[in-house]
Amino acid sequence: MVALVWLDPGDPFPPTSEALDDPEGLLAAGADLSPTTLTNAYSRGIFPWFSDGDPILWWSPTPRMVLNPAHFHASRSLFKFLRRTDYHFAIDQHFADVIRHCAAAPREGQPGTWITEEMQQAYIHLHNAGIAHSVEVYQDGQLVGGLYGVCIGEMFFGESMFSLKDNASKCALFLLCALHNELGISLIDCQMQTPHLATLGARPLSRDQFESALAERVTNTNHAAWQRPASDLASWRRRYMLEV
Repeated sequence: MVALVWLDPGDPFPPTSEALDDPEGLLAAGADLSPTTLTNAYSRGIFPWFSDGDPILWWSPTPRMVLNPAHFHASRSLFKFLRRTDYHFAIDQHFADVIRHCAAAPREGQPGTWITEEMQQAYIHLHNAGIAHSVEVYQDGQLVGGLYGVCIGEMFFGESMFSLKDNASKCALFLLCALHNELGISLIDCQMQTPHLATLGARPLSRDQFESALAERVTNTNHAAWQRPASDLASWRRRYMLEV
């Protein structure tokens, strides 16, 4: 049995090739959740995932599910919904509320949440540093859905989403993909392989393929692209719908 690498804060991550040989790919434990550590981890295709009371665990799964935003598959029913919905959309207006809703969302087969209070605070710090972002869906002024993740260069690392109303999280993902050129995103990391993600256009990559794609995309910064007031999004749906 291979011993799990324990990291002290500031220690470098081991090569991802040392991750356990299973689909989840546990790599290491320990370190911390500082913005520097998280940015270094994501830049190498590593992310934290652990339950309350456990040590911080770091993962590098293979295969890795990714979505080219230009290839997002929207069903006819979703297009119909988007044309008639009264949802309104925003970016980075209420990041902390989005992550708290994601933490509270029930997950099939999971009695609790991996988005612990410690994790929430870590990603709020990343958001304040301009690295983590949220896409938000509103109805009658109330937050009803959204997603959040980490953006480094042209990579968006999706973390979690939630829905309080029909199709709200799917609409948030649709918006993220529809605005990928404006936001400078060319690939979305969906982490784990699932049949549902495949129906949306995501596909699996081996670790080598994923890390090659990652290395091409994390060299640039595009923080300014996310600094757009919510009012700028008012015409996105009309503009996009005219093109389909």
